[in-house]
Amino acid sequence: MKYIIEHMDPEMWEWSAIEYKHTAAAVGQGNLMITNVRQEDEDKLDGLETDTVSVSALGLNRVCVLDPAAEKTLEPADASEFDYLVFGGILGNYPAEKRTKGLAVRGAERRNLGKDQFSTDNAVMVAHQIMSGKRLSELEFVDEFVVEMDEGEEIILPFKYLVIGRKPFISEKIIEYVKEHGF
Repeated sequence: MKYIIEHMDPEMWEWSAIEYKHTAAAVGQGNLMITNVRQEDEDKLDGLETDTVSVSALGLNRVCVLDPAAEKTLEPADASEFDYLVFGGILGNYPAEKRTKGLAVRGAERRNLGKDQFSTDNAVMVAHQIMSGKRLSELEFVDEFVVEMDEGEEIILPFKYLVIGRKPFISEKIIEYVKEHGF
């Protein structure tokens, strides 16, 4: 299975690059591609497979776009139906703006991962778990992640996070980034 993240933001934010690298470490660098990356931003994704064109221009077959607004939920049986899972690489606002609806890939089917909003790395990891045979209902989640700051302050990341080994799936670099720059 190849996971493709269509970068949909106008810039390659540091946060996005951290999430994309975290995703590659989790699913395997050879299983991930980032599309729609401006040439001047490719160095921010050093070592990752990138393309400057949109996934819609690649002419792929057996494609599924992951979209929270899709009617059907991704199931383990879909692993035999698709060769590519496409995700919108979006630094999401809360509440979600539903920008993935605009991601058009000719002939692609659409599936959801439930109706909740995930970070990009979590969406890919949840799909990876499902493609490996687990049903969405078998996965454990937390509804937000709290970053403890100095002096009793905290920042709440209001997204759904997959729990792996009793710990939310989040990059330590994202936690450091939030502590340094906020949310």
